[in-house]
Amino acid sequence: MESVTIKDIARMAGVSCATVSRTLNGAPSVSPALRERILDLCRRYGYRRNLLARGLSSGRSNLVGCILSDLDNPLFSDMALALERFLRLRGYHLFLCRGRVEDGGVGQLFEFLIGHRVDGIILSSSSEQAPELIRRYIKYIPIVLQGGLDDSQPDPEIPSVYVDSEAGGRIAAEYLFRLGHTKVAYMGARENNYSHLSRHRGFTGAAERLGMTVRTFSNEAYSSTIDTGYQFARRFFLDPFQETAIFAACDTIALGVMSAAKEFHVSIPEDISLLGFDNTAYSGFPRIRLSTVDHQARQVVETAADRLLAQIERPDTVCTQPVRIQPRLVERSTCRPCR
Repeated sequence: MESVTIKDIARMAGVSCATVSRTLNGAPSVSPALRERILDLCRRYGYRRNLLARGLSSGRSNLVGCILSDLDNPLFSDMALALERFLRLRGYHLFLCRGRVEDGGVGQLFEFLIGHRVDGIILSSSSEQAPELIRRYIKYIPIVLQGGLDDSQPDPEIPSVYVDSEAGGRIAAEYLFRLGHTKVAYMGARENNYSHLSRHRGFTGAAERLGMTVRTFSNEAYSSTIDTGYQFARRFFLDPFQETAIFAACDTIALGVMSAAKEFHVSIPEDISLLGFDNTAYSGFPRIRLSTVDHQARQVVETAADRLLAQIERPDTVCTQPVRIQPRLVERSTCRPCR
């Protein structure tokens, strides 16, 4: 079929052109089954909206900018892929940038993206400096903060979406306690990041309530890498240890711990249990099978994108109420009951 139109798709689906249009614009009034049927027809027959004409008529570019702090971390790679897929289904393209708020260059990235006429920006950051930076630019362009917040001082001006890291920390502590672990090492706590602070607070608070002993290894860097976890674990394994479990502040730290454990002939979980946080794609690989707390990355970025597109398409209905996503436990093979 040549030059498939919206009328052709509507006829094949047995719906009106308005229903097809609402589907492509992500309207919640379209049922999931009908949405999938219409999108499948669009994919099968190669229907593409004329985005240039749509942009000219609406004054929009159909570009969304996203600033991620670290593309080396598989969590952020997962987020970028999920965001790109979600935006594509809604008729937008992703303009991806890498920048860390703490390094001072994100303001230039905001100006770069605004200069390239993006319709809105998602900033992925849990830095304490992020809200102040966003306030400088949000009067010029729709912005959503995707990352940690200081719950004690919510910002009513900034739409935000974030995972409840404090609840995630509690989930981790309570799970290890249920397995009988009362002496635990916490590896990778970062004081320069709201998400990590909340995670540590949730874990240690639950541990104190349950009578657990926690030894914390703090990470002074602005990122969490496999090498960081490896170095923490080397120090840990070099000396006699009483802990029966390790909680890694993120899956990359956990991968470093697994590497050091192999080097020191420490068996996981026979000699020590290991629990991560994030549930990145790597954590489910057959040779890894890491038990972890799921960051719900896809839900987080899709919710952030949905809120941003609502600001772009319906600016009179902007909601700045923070959206908090609940994490969940994923049990695999790296934790076992304490003997």
